[in-house]
Amino acid sequence: MAEIVDARGLSCPEPVLLTLEAIKKFGKGEIEILVDTDTSKENVSRAATSMGWQIIEIAEETTGYRVRIKKE
Repeated sequence: MAEIVDARGLSCPEPVLLTLEAIKKFGKGEIEILVDTDTSKENVSRAATSMGWQIIEIAEETTGYRVRIKKE
């Protein structure tokens, strides 16, 4: 089961910082990051890939976006 980071309602750089914190905490596996703006979606995706994580899916939802990342 994926860990969930709920960064909705937060402005950058907070969603990125929460994502990086989760990446450091878990080290590998799957993480879902919930964001509510295009900017946060792009910044979180960029930060995750720069740390060697793969973007599995970016799904648009009624409350924003669900960004799924994974590292083996």
